Amino acid sequence: MAEKEEKLFTDFPPVSTEAWEAKINADLKGKDYERALVWRTYEGINVRPYYRRENLEGLDYLNTIPGEFPFVRGNKKTGNDWFIRQDIFVKDFAEANKKALTILGKGVNSLGFYFDCNTKVTKDDLAVLLKDICLEAAEINFVCPCDNCNCALPFAEYVLAGNEDKTKIIGSAPLDPVGSFVLKGKLNPDAFDELKEAIQKTAELPYFRVIGVHGKFFANSGASIVQELAFALGQGVEYLTKLSEAGLSTDEVAQNIKFNFGIGNNYFMEIAKLRAARLLWAQIVKAFDPKSDESAKLIAHCETNTYNKTFYDPYVNMLRTQTEAMSAVLGGADSITVLPFNAIFGDTTEFSERIARNQQILLKEEAHLDKIADPGAGSYYIENLTASLAEHAWSLFLQVQDKGGFVQAFKDGFIQNEIKTMAAKRDTNVALRRENLLGVNQFPNFSETAKEEFPEWVFQASDLTEKDAEVETLKPYRAAQPFEALRYKTDVHAKNNKRPVAFMLPMGNLTFRKARAQFSTNFFAVAGFEVIDNNGFNSVITGVEAAKAKNADIVVLCSSDEEYAELAPQVGQLLEKEILVVAGAPECKPELEAKGITNFIHMKSNILEELKAYQIKLGIK
Repeated sequence: MAEKEEKLFTDFPPVSTEAWEAKINADLKGKDYERALVWRTYEGINVRPYYRRENLEGLDYLNTIPGEFPFVRGNKKTGNDWFIRQDIFVKDFAEANKKALTILGKGVNSLGFYFDCNTKVTKDDLAVLLKDICLEAAEINFVCPCDNCNCALPFAEYVLAGNEDKTKIIGSAPLDPVGSFVLKGKLNPDAFDELKEAIQKTAELPYFRVIGVHGKFFANSGASIVQELAFALGQGVEYLTKLSEAGLSTDEVAQNIKFNFGIGNNYFMEIAKLRAARLLWAQIVKAFDPKSDESAKLIAHCETNTYNKTFYDPYVNMLRTQTEAMSAVLGGADSITVLPFNAIFGDTTEFSERIARNQQILLKEEAHLDKIADPGAGSYYIENLTASLAEHAWSLFLQVQDKGGFVQAFKDGFIQNEIKTMAAKRDTNVALRRENLLGVNQFPNFSETAKEEFPEWVFQASDLTEKDAEVETLKPYRAAQPFEALRYKTDVHAKNNKRPVAFMLPMGNLTFRKARAQFSTNFFAVAGFEVIDNNGFNSVITGVEAAKAKNADIVVLCSSDEEYAELAPQVGQLLEKEILVVAGAPECKPELEAKGITNFIHMKSNILEELKAYQIKLGIK
């Protein structure tokens, strides 16, 4: 049979954008197109309901291939492999070595050794820590959160005394004095001299990087994706500028920088973020006139954010980290750490660490996401997000540069104010449930209670500010913390007292009462109250008697707006010490308030503040 080429879908005539728009507007039936279908993100980007080929016009980087400048399509010419990293907190060098050898046999090919800030690491310590680990087969990373350890120097001493092929050793010992300045409020005056020394001492290790740029600090402080990207790039330029002035070449500096990004739950936006980051960084490094385009490659380690992780219903964290890991993979991350689901509130366990490892192994060995370079290429949506993020991040980056660079902009308070404004907006949206945290501010596990005592730091922002700090610092936190503190307060109260009971009293219109009862049960369960739902009552007297029989503290009347004018006063007259709450915001609200009925909950309620108020009314302190 002769081979024959056929064009598919010829039976379907092409549809113009004008025709699509006409059909959409007809279906909207007079609704505002922009308000109904255009999503305005935290990043200030207007996301259209659909994209077409014509939306790619003008994007000049689309004709490049993976591994080519400006690297928007990834650093690798073929495939999309990445390092699966697991972090180990080093308390004892021999024990850490034992754990490292164990997990290297379980799918990990990148190790992150975390040290206490007071640890002084020597060559002999590394001989114990790295015993029997093939440095040519696994990526090795050393992390000291306070920048005090400077592991680059002893590691260079250790490696140069060995027989390994220096060109096959990949890893990092990132010093980030500017990132430390962001969290502590002080900038070490000798910081850039120490960086220069580290670069020179590790010069024989071409793939070992000693400068860290931690965009995750911004992400976990409530910043938007545009802010994380712009400020991380600003930090990178600070290192390029200062170290070039100190006598190092652009290539020496750029090839020693490793970006550490946080990855959140905005799936497609996070994919686009990594692509835009490579695009912008390549252009920035090019402006410093490197000898090789290879120096313009952005190397990105990605770690799942802590900002959106939760203490209550913690297994949901596995779902969050899975989509986040996918974003990092599809965006072209060079290495990824998936934080175990319980990492935010205590020591991780063998089980949680195993799950975190397997989440990445699944993406590589079962989903085969390591086989295709830049799988998002050509997607009208992802390409447009990439371009939009690049445009907005570049604009903010230039604002930072106009203020004298990152450090000066931070000293002036510009960066903090930008992030605080965004964080406040996001906090408000969480409190109003416009942004959902499953299991915390929406759809909580009704039967879950805290079974052990937890320290206060679990519910508080991380404040590393040093005494006599020169600037206001960033304080990473989790969006769920205020809600968790609220619920934990109820749990503590319930250990020695009766747990508050919220009783649903549905009456009247079936559709409204069921919807409002469901809304109200979720509302009060967020605070850890015991919630009693009911199918409905035929009379006010029967409903109130049932509520009292259950020893209810709160009685929630669930009905239609029209019926509240009559039902609410009747229920109110029969209640004694119980608190009456009306589910909804009926037009008769002023009349009900005049009769002493003052508690209303509805979709626009600030659930956090409302529940705090109810706790006070119930004597929960």
